[in-house]
Amino acid sequence: MMRKKIIAIALMLSGGFTGSTYAQKLHTIKVKNLKELQNYFTYSPKKDIIISGHRGGMLPGYPENCIPSCEKTLSLMPSFFEIDPRLTKDSVLVLMHDATLDRTTTGKGNVSDYTYKEIQQFNLKDREGNVTSYKIPTLIEMLDWGKDKTIFNLDNKHVPWEMYSKLLKAHKYPNIMLSVRSIKEALFYYERNDDVILCVKISNMNEYKEFEQSGIPWNRIMAYVGLAMDPKQQAVYDLLHKHGVMCMSSVPSTLDKLPPKQRKAGYLKEIANKPDIIETDYPSLFIGLPLKK
Repeated sequence: MMRKKIIAIALMLSGGFTGSTYAQKLHTIKVKNLKELQNYFTYSPKKDIIISGHRGGMLPGYPENCIPSCEKTLSLMPSFFEIDPRLTKDSVLVLMHDATLDRTTTGKGNVSDYTYKEIQQFNLKDREGNVTSYKIPTLIEMLDWGKDKTIFNLDNKHVPWEMYSKLLKAHKYPNIMLSVRSIKEALFYYERNDDVILCVKISNMNEYKEFEQSGIPWNRIMAYVGLAMDPKQQAVYDLLHKHGVMCMSSVPSTLDKLPPKQRKAGYLKEIANKPDIIETDYPSLFIGLPLKK
């Protein structure tokens, strides 16, 4: 109990308890419609490298997939966020990367074994395992908070495609991108939603040609190119850029796992590869790095 109190006090002093009294000045991204979302993800050699917060971005005391974590990141820098919706037992979409509660909360067992009400008895833990006062948010809570603040890239943790399609059809949240794992999934959303933007894996020429044959317009995607920009695939990146498509590398499973003293060197090496977007668990560590192209 004493440990929880100490962490709670530390969070308060650091601005962690934002709750309904968000007072920090934020670096916001305002997206009102499809055109503005397309403009944000349209390649230009003049655009600086964008840093995307994987699972909302993390700092000590700030758990992944949590509104205060996104808030904290935006208080430091502009960013958009990859987040992970998952269904509870009573079909409420909550933010949780893992199928189980064990790693990131004080709970145990599968998310799908609890109703939303039951899951609220647990508290979120930060990356170091420290228990915080924060609860597991619903997707709608995150989206409502993020209006006129940022963009969300929704991963899919076994959520029925129809649910995401229905969410887009409501036209309430124009600041959403959907990550897909196949051309079949990409076509499902594109054929049903006239305002969808997709994050599609295109890391080699075969994947490029497969997407090209899908018939989905190039101005409806951002390309995830893998864990790093690969000089051997420069021809693919050049073609994507020619179509106005931005290329994103993702470093949470590679550079983010380096010892803290080695991360900066790793980040600088990837920046030198000139991705358009870098997705990371630790967006704040990119502050001060040379992101201008």
